[in-house]
Amino acid sequence: MSDNNPILSGSAQSIAAYQDAIEQSSQAVVDWLKQPEMYQGKTVDQLRERIQLNFTAEGLGNQAAITRAVEYFLKDSLSVHHAQCVAHLHCPSLVISQAAEVLINATNQSMDSWDQSPSATIIEVKLIQWLREQVGYSAGDAGVFTSGGTQSNLMGLMLARDAFFARQGHSVQLQGLTGDLSKIKVFCSESAHFSVQKNMALMGLGYQSVTQVKTDAFSRMDLADLKVKLAQAKAKGEQVMAIVATAGTTDAGAIDPLAEITTLAAQENIWVHVDAAWGGALLLSEKYRHYLNGLECADSVTLDFHKQFFQTISCGAFLLKDARHFELMRYQAAYLNSDFDEEQGVPNLVSKSLQTTRRFDALKLWMGLEALGKKQYAEIIDNGVTLSQEVAEYVSAQPHLELVMQPQLASVLFRFRPESSDSAFVALLNQRIGDVLLVSGSANVGVTEADGITCLKMTLLNPTVCLEDVKILLASVKDTAETLLNAEFQS
Repeated sequence: MSDNNPILSGSAQSIAAYQDAIEQSSQAVVDWLKQPEMYQGKTVDQLRERIQLNFTAEGLGNQAAITRAVEYFLKDSLSVHHAQCVAHLHCPSLVISQAAEVLINATNQSMDSWDQSPSATIIEVKLIQWLREQVGYSAGDAGVFTSGGTQSNLMGLMLARDAFFARQGHSVQLQGLTGDLSKIKVFCSESAHFSVQKNMALMGLGYQSVTQVKTDAFSRMDLADLKVKLAQAKAKGEQVMAIVATAGTTDAGAIDPLAEITTLAAQENIWVHVDAAWGGALLLSEKYRHYLNGLECADSVTLDFHKQFFQTISCGAFLLKDARHFELMRYQAAYLNSDFDEEQGVPNLVSKSLQTTRRFDALKLWMGLEALGKKQYAEIIDNGVTLSQEVAEYVSAQPHLELVMQPQLASVLFRFRPESSDSAFVALLNQRIGDVLLVSGSANVGVTEADGITCLKMTLLNPTVCLEDVKILLASVKDTAETLLNAEFQS
């Protein structure tokens, strides 16, 4: 090995190399944060042509490798913190979350056994206990940190499946799936996250196992249709394995009627999993916490902290109401967590996780809560919901804009409405508005569909953004639309 030892260690040479690399990278980030553009505006083809691999036998060294990363990655990255970046559930991060990443990366703890992550394991367990309190669950530590919503939703559905079979005296873990699988169904709303279908396919039950329930004018699960479809399923001899309720749909931010759904499910002995990847942030809210009433009755819950908790990607959690259901996925590996260790009270997190090697992402939430405190955290979460209401009122007053749906969380669905009755033309115009704004580097506005209407979406997570910033963005939407319309008429 060369004299330039590349491994992070306690040697003087390694520490000096680490400090140099971190300083160079940090300065590059500072310079990038100062650039005024939201995006440098390169297309897919331009990026494909521009980015070239440059692996050599001798290597470039740390400094040159960082310089190339800055040039080909950092400079062409989307500025998520920019006031005009509002397309997705993609948040700017807390400064303290960035600091946490330094500690997580440098220590490189693995959460699959206590002797690989001693203090980290205890911190995660205590955070899970705290999160359960916020939901309204009983005291305990049944939960685990995850990579995000899709993984947490998979855990909820997998345990719902295994509990369903266990009630019939069958162990999926030992014996696999059995019986007429076409009769097993999962219910969710038409606006639920696509991971419901994706995860049911991964579990061997397929897309056909998912029954979609109609939604109301606000994209919330329609209780009347849920009752009808439950009755239809029973009449056809189908068995409902689970109902997936959503607290914060991706586009509308809709929160299903959780209390009513969990009450109905309890009567039918049906597992309820709540995908609160977005809306779960309201657990800390001072103004909107009541939106989540009924969450405490769910059998399992998905939470994401890389959305409106403002943590860096990735950071999520899965909470389980009844700890005994974790036994359905337990697998004992003596080389990680022996029976002897458990008898001595050593925590075993790997038995609760789909992952083995896993980052200590819980540190980010812990440091965020300690740095901000619950009150300031609540203020920045509530800011997005309140701002969306102000923006909706402003959009409604503009003659060239149309509010597609009243906001519920921190998103606003709207469209530019020219004087045209051609719905296909209006849809294409709004799609092109979003495309042009991104390629220009000036703004990133989402394009989606709501109740069959192609519309634009602003996801207002950024607590530094105010109504005046949004007005600037809406002016850009109007100017872009008029430019496109003029070009259309001239062609």
